[in-house]
Amino acid sequence: MVHVTDATGQPGLAESSGPHDPRIGSHVERLSGLDASFLYLETPTHHMHVAMTMVLDPDSMPGGYSFEKVKEFIADRLHLVPPFRRRLVEVPLNLHHPVWVDDPHFDIDYHIRRIGCPAPGGRRELGEMAGQIASSPLDRTRPLWELWVVEGLKQDRIGIVTKVHHAAIDGASGSELMIHLFSLEPDAPPPPPPAGEVEPDEIPNDLELLGYAVASRFRRTIALPSLLGRTAGAMSRVVAGRRDPHALVGAAPLTAPRTSWCGPLGTSRSVGFARVPLSELKRFKTIFGCTVNDVVLALCAGTLREYMLDHDDLPDMPLVATCPVSVRPGGHDGSLGNRVSAMFTKLATNEADPVERLRVIQAFTAGAKEEHNAVGAEMLQNWAEYAAPNTFNLASRLYSSLGLAGAHRPIHNVIISNVPGPPFPLYFAGARMVAAYPMGPVMEGVGLNITVFSYEDHVDIGFMADSALVPDVWNLADRVSDALAELREAAGLTSPDPAVTPKKKSRAKSSASKKAPAKKKAPAKS
Repeated sequence: MVHVTDATGQPGLAESSGPHDPRIGSHVERLSGLDASFLYLETPTHHMHVAMTMVLDPDSMPGGYSFEKVKEFIADRLHLVPPFRRRLVEVPLNLHHPVWVDDPHFDIDYHIRRIGCPAPGGRRELGEMAGQIASSPLDRTRPLWELWVVEGLKQDRIGIVTKVHHAAIDGASGSELMIHLFSLEPDAPPPPPPAGEVEPDEIPNDLELLGYAVASRFRRTIALPSLLGRTAGAMSRVVAGRRDPHALVGAAPLTAPRTSWCGPLGTSRSVGFARVPLSELKRFKTIFGCTVNDVVLALCAGTLREYMLDHDDLPDMPLVATCPVSVRPGGHDGSLGNRVSAMFTKLATNEADPVERLRVIQAFTAGAKEEHNAVGAEMLQNWAEYAAPNTFNLASRLYSSLGLAGAHRPIHNVIISNVPGPPFPLYFAGARMVAAYPMGPVMEGVGLNITVFSYEDHVDIGFMADSALVPDVWNLADRVSDALAELREAAGLTSPDPAVTPKKKSRAKSSASKKAPAKKKAPAKS
């Protein structure tokens, strides 16, 4: 008899509020509703994996670099990283969310692959490789991850491109996996082996899966009235806040202007990278009296504004960004899977003055946080438990295949994620990590994702885009330096980091000639 549990570790719970059990082979675990939703959203053109491109310096590897060493390094740590051994098993008739089981036919050679980078092996060539890797979906009959070793980079460096399905991790839990896959020293000892022999889980039969699915659905039905009551209370608080003329509020979905990258997705992805000094963002934070996250959003807003000015495509209305928010207790609780919510904020891209733009972003972000708190961190997770697999998946595929994303106003314009990383160097298989560019998935109707990751004294920015909707993603990435120069000038700083040089020195000033009507004060209401 196989014991099937939800992500809480309890059989048949309707709401998945506890941490995932990280033990290999301990039990078969049902996906939470939110984790499963990323499966249901996936279509042939809408790939729901998260990715990262790392640049490694192999000079520190004991004995020198070899592909076999990288593969052996991962193999030694498989028992510490549950998503790397688990695969999906669907419930008959899709009566409930799928379950994770240890793959009895796991083959590490399928998941770790080797590829050469075209000459001259710079960031653009590496980005081209990352875009090609990100353009194909993961095989659901196997554990949902791949790791590609890219050889032939400049300065004898190597690249690592990883992709993991969003059903298995979010940004915060992905960062926690780094604890097991990275070390603080190049010659760190291998981790202790698993306690006892690891036996693959027995695959539950259809009768067992159906039995637990029916029990869980029954408990979920009992919990619905309570959830409806909490939701009504949350909505009442949000409505009351929006009626208060003095309250700060966030942006609202379906209020975004249409941009060139808002439309139905294709299958191909393109990737661009940028890097800025973390010290400068912290200086802006102090000078302008805001948070580092506000500065990151302002940097992204300036980048998008410059790009749209280049294409004579700047809307009169501000762009709307969706910002994922981790809802893990204390930020990290050791659990895997998704513990995430989202808030909507305006990017004030219609403001020509970078300081005023930052102030508007600061006000809307503060309002978005207030509304997020009013709704409750667990609301999205709770409602996701009621996602009907067949209905959800059919709706996603119809929405995608019929191109309905282009038939209505965009829900939002861009996804911007800010994931904090370590301020100290990390080593992967003994090689020092030089840079780490994160790449989140694009969403149907919004072909652009910007993900930010701080590492050591820099902030690495990854742009994931639909190749047809954003055919020149590197032109977009290049505008980061212009947006940084604009903020630097507004802050009165005259000593830029020599590693960051604006692509067009006159761009910040020329933008003012095309300025959109500027507001004098940050709005209190949307």
